Amino acid sequence: MTTPRTLDDWLAHCEALHPRSIDMTLERVAAVRDRLGLRFSVPVISVAGTNGKGSSCAMLEAIALAAGYRVGLYSKPHLVHFEERCRIDGRMIDAEALLPHFEAVEAARQGTTLTYFEFTTLAILRALSEAPLDVVILEVGLGGRLDAVNAIDADCALITSIAVDHTDYLGPDRESIGREKAGILRAGRPAVVSDPQPPQSVLDAAAALGVDLRVAGRDFSQAGDRQQWQWKGRERRFHGLAYPALRGANQLLNASGVLAVFEAMHAQLPISAQAVRQGLALVDLPGRFQIVPGQPVLVLDVAHNPQSVAALALNLDQMGFYPRTHAVFGAMQDKDLAGALAHMAPLVDSWHLAALPTPRAAEPEALRALVEAAAKGRAVSVHTHADPAAALAAALGAADPADRIVVFGSFYTVGGVLKNGLPRLGASHVG
Repeated sequence: MTTPRTLDDWLAHCEALHPRSIDMTLERVAAVRDRLGLRFSVPVISVAGTNGKGSSCAMLEAIALAAGYRVGLYSKPHLVHFEERCRIDGRMIDAEALLPHFEAVEAARQGTTLTYFEFTTLAILRALSEAPLDVVILEVGLGGRLDAVNAIDADCALITSIAVDHTDYLGPDRESIGREKAGILRAGRPAVVSDPQPPQSVLDAAAALGVDLRVAGRDFSQAGDRQQWQWKGRERRFHGLAYPALRGANQLLNASGVLAVFEAMHAQLPISAQAVRQGLALVDLPGRFQIVPGQPVLVLDVAHNPQSVAALALNLDQMGFYPRTHAVFGAMQDKDLAGALAHMAPLVDSWHLAALPTPRAAEPEALRALVEAAAKGRAVSVHTHADPAAALAAALGAADPADRIVVFGSFYTVGGVLKNGLPRLGASHVG
């Protein structure tokens, strides 16, 4: 094999190693982890869940940075650049800085066949383990129990909202999926569940392990009015908090769970009320109900399952009046697309359906049939396009300045309109 010389070369190598993109087991990752001698000497927080993981990780990072800690973050997937997956002290890692870690994983695997996700996870974990940090935040991928991130023992686990998704791998219902997510719990270590209605399987798993579990509504809660909110935990309270900079009604649930994590980790990672306020004010995460001002206004959201799309629809409904809503949509064919589209169909007047650069993606014509079925006889226009950028351009051409365009679905969809930078829209016609 010719040794890869660039990050793109390494990623191509990783994609070609294993015949399947998902092969759920921890055995291969654990073996290579041990050969690498991979371990962390600072607190590790692992975050699993169906929805809200990325937002919760971003808030954990922002508050810890505001408190003066050196923070490492592994999140996924990326929107545009692979390097987005690894952040050190709030900054995306340089591609060059990752190369030695890919080389180390290649040497340590000794013929072990790793999936793309397993290989890249190990490389990023090694990069974080060798950086001078005070805390490491790890976003779990699909599931939890058999996810590559679970090869690392977390000092505190956070489980966000749990919905029915990835049923081929995780099971057919919330109880089955919750059991998989609970795989990140560790005996005798604290954990937080920010889902206000957690599956019983999560509670049972925590009890069996003797986990000090903090549950939303029981061990911590939040309340507020239109101007501010307050949080109450077991020992600490925060009053007069501004709402998180991340938009959306669901972000308060995520923020509440994040504060419960810091309460659970208070002995190792004490934070001040000022750090909470500053972190929540500055937190930024592209693609989560991200509103881009312009004419028309642009909304970007990676919602792609019924629960997250329902939250998107609620947030859109609370934005105010727009004469027409144009949707740019593309998603994976293995999602519950009919369930997701049912929430958006009443809000959308014009659909622009995009092909995506992955075999898992639903074809635009298949999406057309689902959109038309979800419309239930309501008159909507439906168009298909070769990629998200073309779909956005067409939506802009059809939109009036007072309209809005919503780009949602897969990370590929949102990433496809961000690849050349944040779009600033100016309608082609006024009046």
